[in-house]
Amino acid sequence: MSFEQQLIRWRRELHQNPELSLQEVATTARIRDWLQSAGIAPLPLELKTGAVAEVGQGERVVALRADIDALPIEEATGLEYRSQNPGVMHACGHDIHTSVILGAALLLKARETSLPGRVRILFQPAEENFGGAKTLIRAGALEGVSAIFGMHNEPGLPVGEFATRGGAFYANVDRFIIRVQGKGAHAARPHEGQDAILLASQLIGALQGIASREVNTLDSVVLSVTRIQGGNTWNVLPESVELEGTLRTHRTDVQQRVKTRVSEIAAGFARAFNAGIEVVWYAGPTALVNDPAWADFATQVADEEGYKTSTAALHLGGEDFAVYLQQTPGAFVSIGSASEFGLHHPAFNPDERLIAPAARYFAALAEKALHTLNGKENAHG
Repeated sequence: MSFEQQLIRWRRELHQNPELSLQEVATTARIRDWLQSAGIAPLPLELKTGAVAEVGQGERVVALRADIDALPIEEATGLEYRSQNPGVMHACGHDIHTSVILGAALLLKARETSLPGRVRILFQPAEENFGGAKTLIRAGALEGVSAIFGMHNEPGLPVGEFATRGGAFYANVDRFIIRVQGKGAHAARPHEGQDAILLASQLIGALQGIASREVNTLDSVVLSVTRIQGGNTWNVLPESVELEGTLRTHRTDVQQRVKTRVSEIAAGFARAFNAGIEVVWYAGPTALVNDPAWADFATQVADEEGYKTSTAALHLGGEDFAVYLQQTPGAFVSIGSASEFGLHHPAFNPDERLIAPAARYFAALAEKALHTLNGKENAHG
C-alpha cells in the first residue's frame, strides 16, 4: 500500500466513524494505534480524548495540530464510506486534517535522526465547541513549543492551492441569547397583552442596523440572529420570546462597541414597549492572529513544495487555534479541498487528493522551522 493509499484509508475509516466534541473516544484509540504502529509513542498526558505525540530529539520544539471532532449533521453524500453514526458527520473535514497530520508524523518519523529538534503532534478534541485547545494547553501540550502550525481545508480553493495571511485571519466569535418578556394574551385581544413576538421582530431589524449603519464599512462585522423561539399554539400571544445568534468581528474595539450597542438598543426597546429584555453573551474563541513572519515562512515552504500560493481573505469563521497563537507564535493556513458543497453542509465532500501533498508540506514545514529556529539561536549565540 502506498503512502497516499494509507492516508486515504485512514481518512475513510475516520469518516465512517465520526464522533462529536469530547466524545472522540474511538477516534482517539484509532489515532493512538496508528501512531504506535509507526513506532511513535503518544505522550502520557492526562486527556480523556485527543492525543499528543512527539518525533525527534533536542531542545527546540515546533508543533503541528489537527482537530479530530465531527458535527451533529446527517450525512447526505451517498459515499460508500459515508458515516455509520446516525446524525453525526465529518462535515468540516477534520478527518482530512487528522489524516494529513498523521501522514506528516510518519514522514518525520522516517527521518527522525536527522531532525534538528522535536516535532510535537497535537490531535485536538472539541474544536467545534471551541474548548479543545484550552484542554490540550492545560494538559501541557504546548510546553516548550517555539512555533505552532495548523490547517483548515478550504472547499473554495482547488486542490494544489494554498492561502494564508499575516495578522488577523479568523474572527472573534460571540454567541448571544436575548430573552424578551412580554405579557400573554388571546390572539384576538392583543391590546390586553404585550406582544413579545412583535417586539422581538422589531428588535431584530434594529440590531441589523448596527453593522450596516454604525460600524465603518471597511471593518468586518456580522451580527446574525439564527434562532427565534416563542409560543406553542396559533391563537395565543406568548409571554416571552427567545432569540439566539452570533457576532463575528476581527477588531476587539469593534467587538466591544457592537456588544454595547446591542445592550443599549435592547434597553431602549424595553422602555418603549414596557417589556423586559435580557441580553446574555457567551464568549467563543478570540480572533486568530497569525505571526506575520511565520505566515510568510509557511507560504515560502508551500511555494517550495509546489503549491500555488495566495494571500487569504479575512475569514469570519471561528477557530480555536487562536488560543495557541495567544501563547506561541505560528501560522494557520488554508489548503484547497475543491468541494462543490461548503463546510458544515450535509453533502460536503473534500477531494482526497489533497491529503498526501499536504502531509509532505507539513513535514517539510516542521523540519524547516526547526532549522530556522536553530539558526536564530546560533546567530545570537
